[in-house]
Amino acid sequence: MSVTASSSPSPFVTGVQPITETDAQIRGALAEAEIPPLLPALAYLTGDLALLRAELRPDPMMITLPQGGLTDDQQASAREIALAALIAYRDGGCRAAPPPSADDLLQILEFAVGGAGMGAYLPLLEEELAYRGEDRRGPGWCTAELAPDVGFSVVVIGAGMSGILAAHRLDQAGVDYIVLDKNLDVGGTWHESVYPGCRVDNPNHNYSYSFAQKHDWPFHYSTQDVLQEYFRECADSFDVRKNVRFGASVRSATWDETDATWTVVYATGDGVEHTVRANAVISAVGQLNRASWPTIDGIERFAGAYFHSAQWRHDLDLTGLRVAVIGTGCSALQFIPHVAEVAADVLVLQRTPPWIAPTPDYHDAVSPGLMWLYGHVPTYSELNRFSIFWKMGDAVLDGVRVDPAWQSDGSSVSAVSDFTRQMIVDYYTQQFGDRPDLLAKVVPDYPVGAKRIVRDNGIWATTLKRANVQLITDAIDHIDEDGIAMADGTHLDADVIIYGTGYQASNFLAPMQIIGRGGADLHERWGGDARAYLGVTIPEFPNLFCLYGPNTNIVVNGSIIYFSECGVRLVMGLLKSLVAGDHRSVEVKRDVHDAFNELVDAENRRMAWGWSSVNSWYKNSHGRVAQNWPFRLLDYWERTREPDLDDYEFVG
Repeated sequence: MSVTASSSPSPFVTGVQPITETDAQIRGALAEAEIPPLLPALAYLTGDLALLRAELRPDPMMITLPQGGLTDDQQASAREIALAALIAYRDGGCRAAPPPSADDLLQILEFAVGGAGMGAYLPLLEEELAYRGEDRRGPGWCTAELAPDVGFSVVVIGAGMSGILAAHRLDQAGVDYIVLDKNLDVGGTWHESVYPGCRVDNPNHNYSYSFAQKHDWPFHYSTQDVLQEYFRECADSFDVRKNVRFGASVRSATWDETDATWTVVYATGDGVEHTVRANAVISAVGQLNRASWPTIDGIERFAGAYFHSAQWRHDLDLTGLRVAVIGTGCSALQFIPHVAEVAADVLVLQRTPPWIAPTPDYHDAVSPGLMWLYGHVPTYSELNRFSIFWKMGDAVLDGVRVDPAWQSDGSSVSAVSDFTRQMIVDYYTQQFGDRPDLLAKVVPDYPVGAKRIVRDNGIWATTLKRANVQLITDAIDHIDEDGIAMADGTHLDADVIIYGTGYQASNFLAPMQIIGRGGADLHERWGGDARAYLGVTIPEFPNLFCLYGPNTNIVVNGSIIYFSECGVRLVMGLLKSLVAGDHRSVEVKRDVHDAFNELVDAENRRMAWGWSSVNSWYKNSHGRVAQNWPFRLLDYWERTREPDLDDYEFVG
């Protein structure tokens, strides 16, 4: 394995273009602006905090609404103020003021999110802004300077979002590494998930690396192909492909206590097994890449074509066929509208209806005016990223936290939860009011946030109302040669059955065998109930680090890329301690690991997803929430910024 430390600049955001447009052209662009981050960006740009007019400050209770809940008059006033500021900036030669002081930055930040008491978020804001494309989460150390005579190597498993990130950080630190990936290209789930309609449900300003931002995302919520290309660009820019072995399926990893190394066995496409040894292993295998098939009797007896949405049959023409779809989760709501456009009939079998977040721009391209503003107004794109980070993160966490005094029929967990529920029910009523038969089937009876929330711009109601679509909520008994036999004795004939039943999210690190210290088998130790300290480290498994590990999933709060950036920084901090101290190994202390997981479990029980009994992929086969991080995003950032070395045992 060979590597060259890299310090090459990012090809993504490196600045903005000077403004040369006319007053009228600037006004036209502002008509398409996202308002909440606009005046804060201009205050940052000009140094004039008087632009932050109190009467235009967003209401923190309304910040999650379109345009932060600002009225039309407030938006118009903000645009006029912004127009005057941008004209003055243009006429002054596009010279930005010096960066604001910490106090001024705090005022800008608090205005952007409509809140106060945000001081603890200032260092996090500085990283998230990544102004001019700087990388503030890099390792900040290099083996050549820290310990030039210490040989140290790492195997990264997976070349998806987390794997590319880990490889880049190892490259920056000059650590010897290889990446093993079962696929033939980078991208992970965005390489594999190729079903029709596949797209991210997180705005792309948020669903992207903090240090590799783009001002020119074509959509607010990018499609699979756009994201695949982004991660390809990142892999090329970071120059990590040179260390990736594609078509390499990892079978096992075994810890050797004698020489403190991991032996990793992987198979190539020809079935031949290969072995590589390294001092540490970073698992970046993800969670949403192994199809979960339902436990329905007779699946294999069906005489027609059937497949899972994670393994889409592009060779199968659905035109004119009678198609049954089992499941109404995130993937199903994305591909069913496309199936309905070509199939003769579509039978949608729903076990539990999802909560839908109304998202009018879910399929929309970013408007030319808004894209112009991102590319010409310094910090506007970055502050928009932080605005999204906040309103999709810690700002809404209380809305899914259980109020013990709240009296409910099980459909809400607090007054805020009930208010959110009613707002979405109003949306359902608007969408399905003319079809009471459908309305009765699509409104959930569990709290918002207890299951994965899906996005919708009205296409779901349009699809279910089609003459060739039928929504069925009765129970399935079994599958036979001709279709689906229902529990009530009816039979649904089908030519094709598509299973939109999600992924084996709780089977962390499957199907690999991981053998740690003393011959400990990871999957036996877990017993189907995966746990890790901060989602990263596990007792008895030295120098093994997980990304997107247990309890690092997010429900309403944030982007998984943020969690991966934090997790990788923790890993790099531990690797630094290993290398600098010439230690053989590091693992988390058992009591620290156990105490942390007790806190996580207790807090998850106080959240909608842990309190509700509704079926959900957030819970494993034991009924425990093994997926979700129940605390603030800020908490994870603080706990992973630097490792607390007292939490770990170093050997050697």
